[in-house]
Amino acid sequence: MNRAVQVGVGIGFGFGIGVVASLLGVAGGELLIPTLILLFGADIKLAESLSLAVSLPTMIVGFTRYSRDQSFSVIRENIGFTLVMAAGSGVGTFTGGLLLGIAPTVVLLPMLSLILLYSAFKIWRHG
Repeated sequence: MNRAVQVGVGIGFGFGIGVVASLLGVAGGELLIPTLILLFGADIKLAESLSLAVSLPTMIVGFTRYSRDQSFSVIRENIGFTLVMAAGSGVGTFTGGLLLGIAPTVVLLPMLSLILLYSAFKIWRHG
């Protein structure tokens, strides 16, 4: 794919992922990583790193948008749980960053696939 087409496709998919991420209240990694791997041929480790970099502006815009109304009242109502999850996420992200250098791609790809499939199944059945 030539550079101009790649830029256009990247903008298009980025826009679509941004819309979906905003509607679902997610950072978009569940869509970004497969897009980067399947559409742009990125290695899973590169895709994970790029996903974090691309997700940051998505989260900032989402946070800004949802902080204007009462959408975040649920955070205040569940502040203890929110802080514990945030702390766990921070430690997990740090640990995952350390493991990324030693985790082989042949393990990461099936693991990502299984997580996405399991998540899709559980969400589909969620009442």
